[in-house]
Amino acid sequence: MTLLAQLLKAKEPLFDHALRQLEQRTGKTGVDAALVGEIAAKSAERIRRLGLEPDCSGPELYASLIRLVQRHDEHLARAIGGSDPTSIPEMVPLIVGAVQAADLPRDGFFLKTDVARRMLQQMPPLAVMQRLGYRDVDDMLARESIFELFLALRFAQEADWLNRFDASYEELKAADFEKRTIQTMIFDPHKWGDIAAHFISKKLHNITHSKEMGAVGVMPMTATHMTGITLKVMPLLIHYFNEIRLYSAFFQLMKTKRDFGSVVARTLIADTPNIKITDGQHIHWRVIQRYFGKLKHERHPEIFQPHVQPEDLHWRRAEEVLYGLDPELEFWRDLDYVAVMKPSGSGQADAEPVTFNLMDVSLSYSNQLAYPDRYLYHFRESLWNEIFARYLGQHMLEEQILVRLDNDMIAPDELPRG
Repeated sequence: MTLLAQLLKAKEPLFDHALRQLEQRTGKTGVDAALVGEIAAKSAERIRRLGLEPDCSGPELYASLIRLVQRHDEHLARAIGGSDPTSIPEMVPLIVGAVQAADLPRDGFFLKTDVARRMLQQMPPLAVMQRLGYRDVDDMLARESIFELFLALRFAQEADWLNRFDASYEELKAADFEKRTIQTMIFDPHKWGDIAAHFISKKLHNITHSKEMGAVGVMPMTATHMTGITLKVMPLLIHYFNEIRLYSAFFQLMKTKRDFGSVVARTLIADTPNIKITDGQHIHWRVIQRYFGKLKHERHPEIFQPHVQPEDLHWRRAEEVLYGLDPELEFWRDLDYVAVMKPSGSGQADAEPVTFNLMDVSLSYSNQLAYPDRYLYHFRESLWNEIFARYLGQHMLEEQILVRLDNDMIAPDELPRG
């Protein structure tokens, strides 16, 4: 089994066959080998910087990364003005303020606020109204933030109501959207209580977002103190800024489609912003954003215009923004798709991936996860996207992707996973 397949827990020989197909369709060969070499070099260099032996075990490397994240979390917390790095009430406003002040693209194409209010008037969210103490939906809309309300819908409303509300998106038109800045909402725990308790318990973090409204929410937590709160919340906020802008650019690209509302509805419900590259093969829009985010001075294809401008495709890794705020975090530069296979103990052959992805290590630290339970999700997502992005190129995009945009929004043909 190849290293990439091991890191991704992908099935062989299907994985290797899929890579060969990508080579044939893009004309690029050796991409996987070059990526493997780069991952090996980066992981070896970081292991040396940690002061570990090259043949260290997985638990040894994981423990060292956790200690480093702890030190960096405390350093970053104080760098943005915190006095107690574990205090949730103190740190959350400082974290949000630091992200809002960071050099980070934050404009997008979002649902107009008056349209959003009309949607709630036509289908009052009774569970949200009851939690906030309202009997009249107009009274609630006059007093409450529409961004906060939309973020709360997914937590407070029952599934049947959400299904009917999601169906209403099919009636939307491109004219119901506008250019606006992403909003960040901090939910007051005294006002919202345990509204997100189930979500936090499942996801092990308290950040959510609304793609259509262009809003990120820091959900309320009942606890007042938490280890690693800064490096838990800040990278996720930046991550969701990127996610929101990703979907915003896709909706702008689709704005001339006759079934624009259906595209929006299907995309929000099933996460299917896919672009056809050949018959039977689709690429997730996230990969295209990642590809153009890596370009520094190259020309962006004019075929995206006039609806999508080069700045709409800008993408910055969370760790880039973070070490701009605190240079000590430079250790994590360009490691979001990097991991190394390590045995659980000396002399054992049961090698498993240990990732250098900052978000995964930070979440593992903050949630005090033991080695067998460590996070790998963000690393694997980044590596999948990196593989696809490296096979893309200007010719591939213009000749096979952009000129074949259509309304076929079926689920993508993903590389086979375990």
